[in-house]
Amino acid sequence: MKDFNIVLTGVGGQGILTLQKIISEAAMKQGYDVKASELHGLAQRGGHIECHVRIGKKIHSSLVRQGNADLIIALEPLEGLRATYYASKQKTIFLLNTYEIIPLSVYIGEGKYPSMDKILDNIKDFSKKIFSINASEIVKRTTGSIISTNIYMLGYAVAENIIPIKKEFVLDGMKKVIKKKYFEMNKKVFELRENQIKRKNLYFKK
Repeated sequence: MKDFNIVLTGVGGQGILTLQKIISEAAMKQGYDVKASELHGLAQRGGHIECHVRIGKKIHSSLVRQGNADLIIALEPLEGLRATYYASKQKTIFLLNTYEIIPLSVYIGEGKYPSMDKILDNIKDFSKKIFSINASEIVKRTTGSIISTNIYMLGYAVAENIIPIKKEFVLDGMKKVIKKKYFEMNKKVFELRENQIKRKNLYFKK
């Protein structure tokens, strides 16, 4: 397999670092060489968080170069727009959570949050395929909280075959990273998209 470059982005409190650890563990269990890095803006809740994960046969650098991401997983739409620096129309797939977290600068009148249509229109210039979903609302309907949105996004990527890591290895990675008492709930969230696809396929077979 060619090197596969992943950029994870969002804001503090969304579990970006947890997501990076799970993907890294899963990729190693699958036999890939893995390099990962963390690029923090404001490390506080609500501040910019960005992580890179590179997997392949032999990886020498942990940083994804400009225009070289294969997959960008954005847990917040404005952060996804900012991550277009790493995208290219030829190769990059975007997985975008459309749930907005309004930054402090907007609250105090120093900026304006762009509309979702504008964000998506701009991202289209940098991506061959965009999956845009309100993952946080889906997770909230299932668990009563948006905390596991990061896990749902990873499950979505696996179910849609846009990340070259198999389900069983991701579950192994989750077991290592997530506390035991929270594993079953997160496993349920992880499998939501897979189960939705299965139900749809059964419906069309009838």
